[in-house]
Amino acid sequence: MSRPPLAGLRVLDLATLFAGPLAATLLGDFGAEVVKVEHPTRPDPSRGHGPAKDGVGLWWKVLGRNKRTMTLDLSTPGGRATLLRLAASADVVVENFRPGTLEKWDLGWAELSAANPRLVLARVTAFGQFGPSSHRPGFGTLAEAMSGFAALTGEPDAPPTLPPFGLADSIAGLATAYAVMTALAAREHTGAGQVVDLALIEPILTVLGPHPTWYDQLGYVQERTGNRSANNAPRNTYRTADGSWVAVSTSAQSVAERVMGLVGRPDLIDEPWFATGAGRAAHADVLDAAVGGWIAARTRTDVLAAFEKAEAAIAPVQDVRDVLADPQYTALHTVTTVDDPELGPLRMQNVLFRLSETPGAIRWAGRPHGADTDAVLTELGLAPAEIAALREAGAL
Repeated sequence: MSRPPLAGLRVLDLATLFAGPLAATLLGDFGAEVVKVEHPTRPDPSRGHGPAKDGVGLWWKVLGRNKRTMTLDLSTPGGRATLLRLAASADVVVENFRPGTLEKWDLGWAELSAANPRLVLARVTAFGQFGPSSHRPGFGTLAEAMSGFAALTGEPDAPPTLPPFGLADSIAGLATAYAVMTALAAREHTGAGQVVDLALIEPILTVLGPHPTWYDQLGYVQERTGNRSANNAPRNTYRTADGSWVAVSTSAQSVAERVMGLVGRPDLIDEPWFATGAGRAAHADVLDAAVGGWIAARTRTDVLAAFEKAEAAIAPVQDVRDVLADPQYTALHTVTTVDDPELGPLRMQNVLFRLSETPGAIRWAGRPHGADTDAVLTELGLAPAEIAALREAGAL
């Protein structure tokens, strides 16, 4: 293989749960050397999230891939001194402690940048490093609520709906990886590192679109519309004759016209309101009845084939079993198999994107807690007696 694009980049992952660690995972997927630093007796809680096999957490196998693992109690003198030594040769530190925690341990930006002026410190918190809420504990669920996502999600007459997975954390993880690469690019010009301050409540607000601008300019507040869209129709999920579900989108006018022709209602195309997405959305009941009735009389296979022939946008509503069997995902190698010493072959999502010349790769799945502590510290230059002393003092 070609040299990975991030080979030579050293990352210390001090974060727990999802947003910060995911950012480090994304960097590791493309060749960065990532060292996961966990507390000696309180490992990253993601190791215990979700189903486990033979006592081994499966979520961690994905989130911890391409990372070496070591233990270090940063609140101890030995742990603090060791982290500063690690930071001196690192490029990036990712942390998600509540603001002020690193400073309490004398490991804030002043100390870290003194140890390494080229260091990039990515600080991922619920609310950011300053402001009236910065001191509060928080998780992605709060960001999903505060950002407006939950208020927009769900049926009009139902409660606001939270996602059943870490949506805000995942978006923040992607944003953090981007922020780190931006800071590293700036370092090429300035020669100096800097602090990345990323709050979970902000990236999810960005992906929601122009809601602040709509409200600022028009006083417009979008209400919950379920699976429908305020901007186009037909747009919904529809049940087929064999009990499956499909999703239809008509964001383009030409696609909307092809759909109505396919389902036997070309007369609706001539209605004045059909000429705009907003006009169609205002008549969603009529359009849903036409599309839904046509789909309900046919099997999913027949519906998908007919829509494809008509060049109309449709997709099956799939669960994970369908995803793993889907021919498009298979062609893209979106899910790959990783050999793991603890559990054997594991299937998981592949790296996030494909590079034609310097592709990423999953070199190993998440490793056991502290598996590489001695190796990492030995490479750092610590003698066996020093490592033993740190362990005796409770720093490891």
